[in-house]
Amino acid sequence: MDFSIVIPAKNEEQGLNKLLPKLFDLYPSAEIIVVNDGSSDGTSKLSTGFGAKVIDHPYSKGNGASIKAGTREASGEYIVFMDADGQHDPNDVKRLLDKVGEGYDMVVGARTGFKSQANLARFGANRFYNYFATLMTGHKVEDLTSGMRVVKRRLFKEFLHILPNGFSYPTTITMAFFRAGYSVAYMPIEVEKRIGKSHINLIRDGVRFLLIIFKIATLYSPLKLFFPLSLGFMGMGVSYYTYTFLTSGRFTNMSALLISVSVIIFLMGLISEQITMLIYSKDKY
Repeated sequence: MDFSIVIPAKNEEQGLNKLLPKLFDLYPSAEIIVVNDGSSDGTSKLSTGFGAKVIDHPYSKGNGASIKAGTREASGEYIVFMDADGQHDPNDVKRLLDKVGEGYDMVVGARTGFKSQANLARFGANRFYNYFATLMTGHKVEDLTSGMRVVKRRLFKEFLHILPNGFSYPTTITMAFFRAGYSVAYMPIEVEKRIGKSHINLIRDGVRFLLIIFKIATLYSPLKLFFPLSLGFMGMGVSYYTYTFLTSGRFTNMSALLISVSVIIFLMGLISEQITMLIYSKDKY
């Protein structure tokens, strides 16, 4: 199978020293691309020494930006994305490729069990993300934030313009593939403890990941978020009007405000739904 391996890396010299020799040994004909995201260690030099194609960013642009840069450079029909921190097993690449060969457009390596997560907080958060995404899409989402996956390059490039430059690219691309009607499958994988220090900040990225929840809803089907909110405000408005009418025989400004907000939220949902349909329209490709 014609495929490229794209590895975003920021100060991952130790992890790449373990990962790259195994990849070249197992997949000598694969195109291996390391995107050096403004590293201050020997990431670029080490990767070049092993024979990988290296893309150097002059400063750190983010994990998603590295993924996009690697995708533009890749020439394979399929692209395998892996983390550079030594967590992913190179032997799993073949398993994912075999699965995508069954007719899928994207196959995601789904981390199994608590030991495959960095800590209890990350484990709980990922479980919640998976549940929420499953609820939104109607499809079983086993690992929304996994960094290991194989995709058809042609289809992946359709969504480069909506991918964020930060760490939430896996979330965005998974929801985009579901929304576009492409076939997505999951393959259970085990991951090792990362080599080196994580670049994720618990407080800063914790808030950002909460925002991802709302992004998931608006990215996939905005009305699934806006319509329940609209119904909630309408219910409060009608209930308050009923109460004030029965107790004092009048229609209050608060009732009018709640009902008006309900209508505005619903109309915003309709507009957002139309915009989403345009984003995923294949006529522009």
